[in-house]
Amino acid sequence: MHTVSRNEGVVPGDMLLAHQWQQIRTTLRQSIGARSFDHWLKPVSLAGYDAAHGVIRLSAPSDFVAGWVRSHHGERLLHVWRVVLPQVRAIEIEAQGDGPVELTLPLAEPVATPEVMPSQPPSFAFDPRLTFARFVTGPSNGVAANAARALASSATIRFSPLYLHSQTGQGKTHLLHAIGHDFLAAKPGAQALYMSAERFMFEFVSAMRARDTMGFKTRLRSVDLLMIDDVQFIAGKESTQEEFLHTVDELMANGKRLVISADRPPHALDGVEGRILSRLTQGLVVDIQPADFTLRQAILTSKVAQVEGVAVPLEVIDLLAARIVTNVRELEGALNRLVAYAGLSSRAVTVDYAEEVLADMFRASKRRITIDEIQRRVSDHFRIRHAEMVSARRAREVARPRQIAMYLAKQLTPRSLPEIGRRFGGRDHTTVI
Repeated sequence: MHTVSRNEGVVPGDMLLAHQWQQIRTTLRQSIGARSFDHWLKPVSLAGYDAAHGVIRLSAPSDFVAGWVRSHHGERLLHVWRVVLPQVRAIEIEAQGDGPVELTLPLAEPVATPEVMPSQPPSFAFDPRLTFARFVTGPSNGVAANAARALASSATIRFSPLYLHSQTGQGKTHLLHAIGHDFLAAKPGAQALYMSAERFMFEFVSAMRARDTMGFKTRLRSVDLLMIDDVQFIAGKESTQEEFLHTVDELMANGKRLVISADRPPHALDGVEGRILSRLTQGLVVDIQPADFTLRQAILTSKVAQVEGVAVPLEVIDLLAARIVTNVRELEGALNRLVAYAGLSSRAVTVDYAEEVLADMFRASKRRITIDEIQRRVSDHFRIRHAEMVSARRAREVARPRQIAMYLAKQLTPRSLPEIGRRFGGRDHTTVI
């Protein structure tokens, strides 16, 4: 296996690999933006290349950064590495001093990042790319965008919480960041905080272990705007749900603003307490439908206008809009991949080149089976509740269907073992194996 020493630099035989990594870093900085790159990818270094298995090993400064980079930039990293080194089959990210990390949020002392350190202002560093100006609207998402703008304005709010739900990759997270930007601009000195439900659970458990739950409560309840993404992940987590309920009640009682997102409507959140569901439906519940062809065209046109150095013809935009139909995130990912491949290989973007580069994505988009769909079908077949699929119960009548569902998830979806483990109640990837 090729290795790269962290202390002594690159050995002579790996000079080409190091040069390729530097080229990839330059491309990534241009494609995702300097601020996001500097915050998350700049600290990541090349740790080695396992030629026998086609695995690139990268090193991150902490478990949390490793997990974040894997979940948010892992697919992009794999694509760009395959351009310069077609033999690459996987990307493995490890924390410095450790082996390959479990790509779940570890139940340990919380990592001191700017958004969670008690000594720092609670306001979250919202992604500068995710603004209302860059959110392309159409019939499927117009109501959600208007509701988000209304909640972010300085005017007196008529509804709270705002509950946004849609299939994955339809723009919920974009709207949450956009709300944060406009809210802080409209209310100077106000405090806004965004976190995923997984992060909420991780910090709460960490606070309990550190006997500092009061600090956790104070930090969340002192903000003027709290946004929780992917709330479905608290299903079956009783102590987390209890704290979440108290936080929601406290914020609503004090007239604070609250935004929640999920991949399903409130009544479909199996394993979530009725008291929480009652609060979530008390405000405004808005559905974001999948983008139609016209909206997909408009989104791609908007993204192409931000691309520098690579021309993307209209016929290629129409091809992507017609062939990538599952979600907006995949649509943008296809464009990013195409532009990155063209830039790294000095090729012009044409319909034929797009067909060549995106052949696997075009095939996959014809019929995409999701883990949620597998869980629902298996639960229905064995007549168990969906919440039990992700619970800690090990009784045979629950464990057996769960094992079958995990097997099907591995066989029928492109998801990694750690990700499948997360979707089944935060289980270790060895359990999935």
